[in-house]
Amino acid sequence: MEVKNKINSLEPNARERLLETAANLFAEKGYAGTYVREIVEKAGVSKPVLYYYFQSKEGLFFAILEWAADVQQNVLKEIFEASGTVIDRFVYLYRRVYEGIQQYQSLYKMINGLIYGPPQGAPEYDYASYQRHMFDAVKQIYAEGVSKGEIRKADADEVAFLVLSLLDFSLNIDKVIPVLADAQRPERLLRLAFEGLVP
Repeated sequence: MEVKNKINSLEPNARERLLETAANLFAEKGYAGTYVREIVEKAGVSKPVLYYYFQSKEGLFFAILEWAADVQQNVLKEIFEASGTVIDRFVYLYRRVYEGIQQYQSLYKMINGLIYGPPQGAPEYDYASYQRHMFDAVKQIYAEGVSKGEIRKADADEVAFLVLSLLDFSLNIDKVIPVLADAQRPERLLRLAFEGLVP
């Protein structure tokens, strides 16, 4: 207890600074290309502080992944508690995901790089769990809409692919071609997809 109090008094917010700094470096340089020395220097703490909180670079890495999972779960909890139609809730889902990406850019970039990028020498982890949680959330929102008679019954997996593909493409195109960025586009596309083109 005495060691913890000493660490906390000497290094205020050290744990949070280490998480954010390491996420930035892992996003920029990959896991293997990031060294403990760099992390502690940029975070403004000593190595013993990192080892106190996380035991190792690998422990820090897993703590970042848990942080990302918590951020995602908090967003999804908000969506499940939100009122409105199926489309309203999908639009809200996009807005919250978009806000989360803006707030945690390095975290998003790091996770995206681990999922879609080349191997980085990172420890084994179920990276696909992030997509599965989103997939299941969309299916749940859709099922609730069907049960309320708001929307016709279709293959729930196909609906989830439709919604997430549309959102994912919109988010990526904004990053890749910033001149085309349009925060309202996903809402318009979602409404177009659900309301249809049939006159």
